Amino acid sequence: MNFRINLYSRKTLWKTTLLIFAIIISSFSLIVTNNLVKKLEYEERKKVELWAEGMRQLASTENLNQDISFLFMVIKNNETVPVIVVDQNDSILSYRNFDSLKIASNPLYLNEQLNEMKHGYPPIEINLSDNTKQFVYYKDSLILSQLSYYPYIQLAVFFIFIFISYLAFSSIRKSEQNQVWMGMAKETAHQLGTPISSLMAWLEWMKSTPSIEKEMLQEIQNDINRLQLIAERFSKIGSAAKPETTNIISVIKNVTDYMQKRTSSSVQYQLHFNQLTEVSIPIIVPLFEWVLENIYKNAVDAMNGKGIIEVTVRDNVQNIYIDIKDTGKGIPKSKQKIIFKPGYTTKTRGWGLGLSLTKRIIEEYHQGKIFVKSSEINQGTTFRIVLFRK
Repeated sequence: MNFRINLYSRKTLWKTTLLIFAIIISSFSLIVTNNLVKKLEYEERKKVELWAEGMRQLASTENLNQDISFLFMVIKNNETVPVIVVDQNDSILSYRNFDSLKIASNPLYLNEQLNEMKHGYPPIEINLSDNTKQFVYYKDSLILSQLSYYPYIQLAVFFIFIFISYLAFSSIRKSEQNQVWMGMAKETAHQLGTPISSLMAWLEWMKSTPSIEKEMLQEIQNDINRLQLIAERFSKIGSAAKPETTNIISVIKNVTDYMQKRTSSSVQYQLHFNQLTEVSIPIIVPLFEWVLENIYKNAVDAMNGKGIIEVTVRDNVQNIYIDIKDTGKGIPKSKQKIIFKPGYTTKTRGWGLGLSLTKRIIEEYHQGKIFVKSSEINQGTTFRIVLFRK
């Protein structure tokens, strides 16, 4: 029991660990990239300041014989950072590194870019020799802008890849589980077939023996019939059985009568059909009976052999709702989802396959749903089965 419970605890721990690891990698990537972006921003500002200084010195040069080739080189070297130079009246004096086609097609393009820059970095002042000022506005280069978005794109691609991989592996694992389920079910049905046939032959021989009491023979016949039903159920699980339209009220009554005879008189079964006498829907009868038996048995165990099991059926034309309520010890909220996982059990000698098989039968063979509708500790649990009319 503890091993199976710890199995799911470890599974949850692994998922949490992987999530934390992914968050650490993502955070590290963001931090490194952001630091790189800040360094590039600093370098670009220095480049613009140098460019502005070159513009200032060029504008202040009065000696025509002075070598100003270096200033031209500084100004020309800025081939990436978009800049706009304006005077004190915000009139555009010069610009650099803008799309010439956009400028030609849109007369307001530079003004729009200037307004955008005013909401970005503070301008760099150029103090001229005639006591006037010019202002250099700039924004991030295209490379820097792309780099600032890169980590988010990288993370998006990373998580999309992880998500698709998870779906693919889950699909493969589910397919493998289906093959295992079907293979085990077929093999079980096959293994049961031989001894059941032998028992039936022995029963026929015993019937021809007058010294054996008929009541004893009838009980043996009942047990053989039960074994045949179990073999049929496993056979249905391992094959592509087709649902047949059946009155589900009759099925519930038959299973309840069967279970009532085999449980303590301290367990009361109460059926509430809301005046419904027939609710027909396609089901695989042997498998659906198995579902009800599993839930009934779990309810009896939860109540320690004493309590009330209520079954309520509602039909709202589109869906059929079957609520099975017990007065047992209840299920903690943290366990209400994992109780349907294969191998999960709280019983000392349990295999943890009953509810897992129940969920599989309802969801995969009947395209319905089963879940814990409500549960309170020491008050009881209500399971809900939903069957959809197609």
